[in-house]
Amino acid sequence: MQVCSAVWFLVFVMPVLPAQPAANAPLPDIRQLMHEVQEHQRQLDKVRESYTFTSLETTQDIDASGQVKKTETTEHEDFFVNGHFIERTVKKNSQPLDAKAEQKETERVTKLVEKAETTPPGQPLEDSGISISRLLDIMDVRNPRREMYRGRSTIVFDFAGRKDAKTHGLAEDASKKIQGAIWIDEADRQVAHLEVSFKDDFRIAGGLFARIDKGSNFRFDQAPVKDGLWLPTGGEGDVQARILLLKNLRQHFTERDYDYKRFKVETEQSRNATIK
Repeated sequence: MQVCSAVWFLVFVMPVLPAQPAANAPLPDIRQLMHEVQEHQRQLDKVRESYTFTSLETTQDIDASGQVKKTETTEHEDFFVNGHFIERTVKKNSQPLDAKAEQKETERVTKLVEKAETTPPGQPLEDSGISISRLLDIMDVRNPRREMYRGRSTIVFDFAGRKDAKTHGLAEDASKKIQGAIWIDEADRQVAHLEVSFKDDFRIAGGLFARIDKGSNFRFDQAPVKDGLWLPTGGEGDVQARILLLKNLRQHFTERDYDYKRFKVETEQSRNATIK
């Protein structure tokens, strides 16, 4: 899950917990704050390539009465290449992939890594979502205020996708249809929390292929979780859609990110890495 995602240290390691700004301090200039957030996010996009983590996604199919019809889980190994998020499936419903499925997944991920290495950061890959950095480029922000979030001072903005934004790919196109709020850690200038909902229906191929309904939503969190670095910690959402004009889809999903590990690369050119 990405936006189908971030997100989340002023440099690369936060040596000490910074003092929190006073509650009555003037709010920072919006444009300057957003610029700092983007710059710090770009720094993070580079640094997190030294890390991998596990994500566990749980998807529940919901019937018309709101009851859970089916529950499925998928475990991924997540990592980053050249600023791009890549997800490798390792288990489904707590069971490792069989040999055939594992080989197919290896081939898919290998091709995706090769493409990521030659695709500039910020440009979407096939089957990828949208990064926090790119999302910040597409949205307008308003109504700034200060709130405490998980014991830290944050600056909160409401936002909405800009209809005139130049976008590429489905994830970026869909971002023009969303609205929500974003919590920015005031001391570290990192995205701590994100809440998003579709303000309009989003149609794929004019609605002939699929339609994501207005009100579909998700929430996303980041925190300083490894070596003082801000990394994803999880998310949750609800989606209602219609597929091929035939099937109505209602799902609730949650994601938990954990087991953060750091690669130790022996040489800059080496593709073989061990994990501390």
